Amino acid sequence: MTDTSTNTLTFADFAVRSEIVEVLAEKGITAPFPIQAETLPIALAGNDIIGQAKTGTGKTLGFGIPVLQRVAAPGTEAYEQLPSPGAPQALIVAPTRELAVQVAGDLTTAGSKLRARIATIYGGRDYEPQIKQLNAGVEIVVGTPGRLIDLHRQKHLNLKNVKIVVLDEADEMLDLGFLPDVEKLLSYVPDVRQTMLFSATMPGPVVSMARRFMTKPTHISAADPFDMGVTKKDIRQVVYRAHQLDKDEMIARILQAEGRGRTIIFTRTKRQADKLSDELKTRGFAAGAIHGDLGQGAREQALRAFRNDKVDVLVATDVAARGIDVTDVTHVINYVCPEDDNTYLHRIGRTGRAGQKGTAVTFVDWEDMPRWSLINKAVGLDIPEPVETYSSSPHLFEDLDIPKGTKGRLPRHRRSKEGLESEELEDLGGPGGAQSKGGRGRDRRSGGGGSKNRGRSGRGSADRSAESGGDSGPQSKQAAPSGAGSGQRRRRRRRKVSGSESGG
Repeated sequence: MTDTSTNTLTFADFAVRSEIVEVLAEKGITAPFPIQAETLPIALAGNDIIGQAKTGTGKTLGFGIPVLQRVAAPGTEAYEQLPSPGAPQALIVAPTRELAVQVAGDLTTAGSKLRARIATIYGGRDYEPQIKQLNAGVEIVVGTPGRLIDLHRQKHLNLKNVKIVVLDEADEMLDLGFLPDVEKLLSYVPDVRQTMLFSATMPGPVVSMARRFMTKPTHISAADPFDMGVTKKDIRQVVYRAHQLDKDEMIARILQAEGRGRTIIFTRTKRQADKLSDELKTRGFAAGAIHGDLGQGAREQALRAFRNDKVDVLVATDVAARGIDVTDVTHVINYVCPEDDNTYLHRIGRTGRAGQKGTAVTFVDWEDMPRWSLINKAVGLDIPEPVETYSSSPHLFEDLDIPKGTKGRLPRHRRSKEGLESEELEDLGGPGGAQSKGGRGRDRRSGGGGSKNRGRSGRGSADRSAESGGDSGPQSKQAAPSGAGSGQRRRRRRRKVSGSESGG
């Protein structure tokens, strides 16, 4: 990350601890972005906040710095005076596993010179390592709703001493149906606490929940004075009316544009993501897919390969839209028109982050024109009728700086990436943890983003348990012999009946 803010104030001016300031400076981050500058004085004072800012403008540090600064770490006098040293003091709730991992990583980096311990709790991984970490003592817990509720119900997660609660990407929790789980979690923590809610958009139900669970919150809607539009000025937006059968060819040529770096392609369905990823691989591109039907191990493998530049094209469903924080994503492509303007904003917000430039390309099918008309009006793009475009259209090459003569396959001399297979696939111990397409990590309550539709194969006990946010556990293991026994009894009865009929 590089510091591109024009604000002359530094983090030190906001009384941020020197250890945090030093780490951020080493990363090239010295001046806060607008949401951070507005948030820090209020949050460091312990007041409730509703923070709203565009995707990619630094909300994580806006709440992460106050959390790191206000918890008591081991070895300090304040820690020894805690009623229960080692019990979590801060709880950060995220809608998806990927976002939870990203937030925990950012906090770990910013707090690397402090002694605060951070645990990342989410489904798709084995329970035991998470329980062991909680039992050893942590100051900050970052997690998804389903697994947090499971561990609290099993009495492994003690929330009685939590004094700071953060709800990150609250509108996504609403979209995924997590608000009841979030309200349940809020009922577990003390009434006297600091609560901070952050999101890019603020729909009515989220604001209503905030009013019920927050105490006189300060509503901060921060914006760059030089970027007052709904979308970020650093993102160039191009919209084409495309033919379904020509999209793969168009994308293959776009991926060869001058200056194209890491690219995220969003699809509507998991099948589309798998199919497009496989197609791009056959055309010579280093691509990987990430969606809710993949096991957690395969999802993390794809994200690591993307961050480590082993693949530079990631094909994703919206499960990944909130958890990919890679600052040098140059292009985002919407394979189909997004469902609504909020989805559109969150998707294109994966590029143009931290002050860098980005390009967002959206394909609109003929039947999606009414949907696009609503999005166009909501975000103020002034593109009511996207131009009809094909892979051979001259304006496609001119708009996106694609070299003339580019075809739909990457030349062999440009195939320099190692590919997804070069990244280790970890066995995480959870449902479908080390499986790629067979491991159906349907931890919807834990932020897996799985679909309600059944997969291509039958759903086993691991799938059902993952959908409820936990592992199968002892009960499901004991159920198998019983089921097998009943099947044997039915077979014996059938043999007796057939025998009596033949003997009659």
